[in-house]
Amino acid sequence: WLKPRCSSRTLIPPLALGASSFAMPTYKLCYFDIRGLAKMFRWMFNVAKVDFEDCRLSFAFGTPGDFSTIIRPEFDAAKASGELATSLGKVPYLEVDGTKIGQSKAIERFIAREFGFMGSNSVEAAQIDQLCETIIDFKAAYNKAKGASDAAEKEAAVNKYFAEDLAASLALAEKSIPAGPGPFLVGSKVSYADLVFYMFLASPGGFHDN
Repeated sequence: WLKPRCSSRTLIPPLALGASSFAMPTYKLCYFDIRGLAKMFRWMFNVAKVDFEDCRLSFAFGTPGDFSTIIRPEFDAAKASGELATSLGKVPYLEVDGTKIGQSKAIERFIAREFGFMGSNSVEAAQIDQLCETIIDFKAAYNKAKGASDAAEKEAAVNKYFAEDLAASLALAEKSIPAGPGPFLVGSKVSYADLVFYMFLASPGGFHDN
């Protein structure tokens, strides 16, 4: 079947330990050639300066915007062959030294733990989790506003979200941030929470689609 476009991003060399070298795990991320669910994973690898194979499956519309006309031959072939069984017939999946991990949030949390983005102790890890769950709530509120079936109702709900609800929610979130030296949300180094808040609020082409 058609081969997906894969690239290996070498960002750091192996660490020399005397006469031998430290064997870094190998990482392969498989997703469509779009931002979508993989935008956070790719960014976390880059922030951590860790090499990974970025395997991108082609994705196109037969008719622009019509999801019933999606063309994805590599994905269809991989699903038919059983390659996606671990990830329930879906992408993304992350392969670590040959072992596959599915579910996007499980992959995010794995990468966060693996690369030191979960704080310096268990309390900081819980605080980071708390802030990340807060963003999940904010996203749900936005999706609810967009979900109105009536066009006028949807426009009013989305406008209210940006004019009132988002600002009020962020004010509450700010009060929930634990005291610390800054400039990071939790502790003294960049964390999963920093990355999630940035992706939600400030990343070009991030969560909000208007």
